[in-house]
Amino acid sequence: MFPIRDHNPSERTPYVTLALIAINVMVFLSYFPILGDARASTQVFLTWGLVPAELSSGGGVANIFTSMFLHGGIMHLLGNMLFLWVFGDNLEDELGHGTFLGFYLLSGVGAGLAQVISAPNSPIPMVGASGAIAGVLGGYLLLYPKARVDVLFIIVIIFKIIPIPAGIVLTVWFAMQVFSGAATPAGSGGVAYWAHAGGFLAGLVMILPLWLKLGGPGFWRRTHGHPDHPEARYRRVSTRIPKVRRRR
Repeated sequence: MFPIRDHNPSERTPYVTLALIAINVMVFLSYFPILGDARASTQVFLTWGLVPAELSSGGGVANIFTSMFLHGGIMHLLGNMLFLWVFGDNLEDELGHGTFLGFYLLSGVGAGLAQVISAPNSPIPMVGASGAIAGVLGGYLLLYPKARVDVLFIIVIIFKIIPIPAGIVLTVWFAMQVFSGAATPAGSGGVAYWAHAGGFLAGLVMILPLWLKLGGPGFWRRTHGHPDHPEARYRRVSTRIPKVRRRR
């Protein structure tokens, strides 16, 4: 299940979102040649990633920020950048460029701290922009719960794009992180589910003052949970599958 676009056009160019995507890609390319070398790549992640045990002992504070720009592989990078591209422009449009950058980084901090709290003695480095992007998802959920999001479902060899309200997409995503985090032993490797959940909640809390300023529940009633501007319309094209005639 992959969100590929929303029907919520931004009204100004998302310079910060584009810059964050570019920086993440450039950082990844800088160490991509050594990813096949387990020892060298592990050293990069230990040096620049967020190691809970190190932060718990008072060190590696700067790594909370540097870890946000590291990724463990191409699919890890592409998945994160897709989510940032789909949801980041609207938050940047609403908050402004500078405020959005601060929001993004603080969401990443909240995500990192949540992961450390879940496994304070873990020596496994955490890397990835997922936590910061999760904060963007939390903010988006509060402002545009009924904005339509086109989601690509892949079931074996069946591909189907279905527009679904953002509230459903993002609530299901958050529930999956909490469930997976609870089911995963603390300190084990793999996906940092609690970082995702922590970043999401951090974004939700930070966007709350703006939501209240806009009217809170009154804002939802006024917009019916949709963006307060016309939604984008995408042309749908159906492809015909040629029929194979039987031989007589």
